[in-house]
Amino acid sequence: MSLQIYNQTKQNIFNKGVQWLKLFYICGMNYRETLDWLYSCLPVYQRIGGAAYKSDLQTTIDLLDALGNPQHRFKAVHIAGTNGKGSVSHITASVLQEAGYKTGLYTSPHLKDFRERIKLNGVPLPEDYVVAFVKKNGGIFRQLKPSFFEMTVAMAFDYFAARGVDVAVLETGMGGRLDSTNLCQPVVTAITNIGYDHTKFLGETLREIATEKAGIIKKNVPLVVGRRQTETETVFENAAQLNNAPLIFAEDNIELKRVTGSNSNDIFYDIWVGNLLYAGAVNFPLAGNYQKENIATAMQIIFTLNDMKLFRLDKKDIVEGIEQTVNNTGLEGRWQILSKNPLTIADTAHNIDGIKAVTQQLRETDYDKLHFVLGMVNDKNHEEILSLLPKGAQYYFCSPDIPRALDAETLSLKAIEAGLNGYVYPSVRHAYNSAVNNAGIRDLVFVGGSTFVVSEVI
Repeated sequence: MSLQIYNQTKQNIFNKGVQWLKLFYICGMNYRETLDWLYSCLPVYQRIGGAAYKSDLQTTIDLLDALGNPQHRFKAVHIAGTNGKGSVSHITASVLQEAGYKTGLYTSPHLKDFRERIKLNGVPLPEDYVVAFVKKNGGIFRQLKPSFFEMTVAMAFDYFAARGVDVAVLETGMGGRLDSTNLCQPVVTAITNIGYDHTKFLGETLREIATEKAGIIKKNVPLVVGRRQTETETVFENAAQLNNAPLIFAEDNIELKRVTGSNSNDIFYDIWVGNLLYAGAVNFPLAGNYQKENIATAMQIIFTLNDMKLFRLDKKDIVEGIEQTVNNTGLEGRWQILSKNPLTIADTAHNIDGIKAVTQQLRETDYDKLHFVLGMVNDKNHEEILSLLPKGAQYYFCSPDIPRALDAETLSLKAIEAGLNGYVYPSVRHAYNSAVNNAGIRDLVFVGGSTFVVSEVI
């Protein structure tokens, strides 16, 4: 080893040591400073990608053990899948909350504030709880060096146990089998659908990805699967049988049919269970067509909880819980209408299946010209995603403000190869403002390609 390399290595080790030693001085930090410290000291997958990924659960096991295993002190509904798991989690939590149960909700990533990840009856956990948790457990962090996600899951479990929740609805992060949330004690597990995302970690085929998601299935715990898919159906059937877990496919039992409302922006569904109309003209606050599947999956979770007699959730609770999802839980970023003049919509879809759903709905939307604010992260299948996007739109290429972002110039070059035309902007905000300013009264401004692009806009 050369002297230069040796000195650099020594300096890197010293710098890392200083970062961990800073923990001992955190007692004087406020909420914002605490978050800054966490982001600087703990590897965050959403920001840096694979370098933050861990291929086992040992750190989470050790961390939860040091906290007294709070996950053993509450019931959980555990939800995995490629797309829709966040919406299903919010809808499920809203119904439980509407029925009067003290309901925890853990989701990721957040859009605007870290505390969105951990909510109790729709209210984010207090800032002082975040500060106190980090201060109290500084020695544990120094010893175990958890990732940001591992620390956050532990914080959520600790908060839900301390607040005595009746139930916590938990969304997995990337996969299932090796996800930190998989140490919960579920009474029902659910898997929304399987698509191509995070293939570097979860597998190159739908069967391999499904196998990782199926890792949340537990012995004798009912499993709800949202969609039957030829490539993955037997994976879930075999895993459920191996675990003696009752398996229910939501689409076999529940169907939603869109009905026209007096306002074109209002979304109403007739909900059919079996061959019977269960509820008519249910008004769901989010306009994405893909939400039909998510509502059906959440309803099947609720029906399963009712069948187990763990909770009492009547039709009124279910219907009002669906209709009040946004008010009850604060769900954002799913075909969210930001403005009506010009019509401006944001959606966090960022993988192939999600983009397919978005482009299909764009084709069904009435507008004169499409202005598309587009940014992406660097570890997606850019070429295939870009090939799916509308060719006739005006694109505003940008880069979200995270280290994992795809450079806007690089995105522009890839887009040109896919037949897309537009200009490069120095930031998401510049791109968004330009799109809005250029749009006519009957034009549509769409913001998407990455959760982080949407978060900077809303």
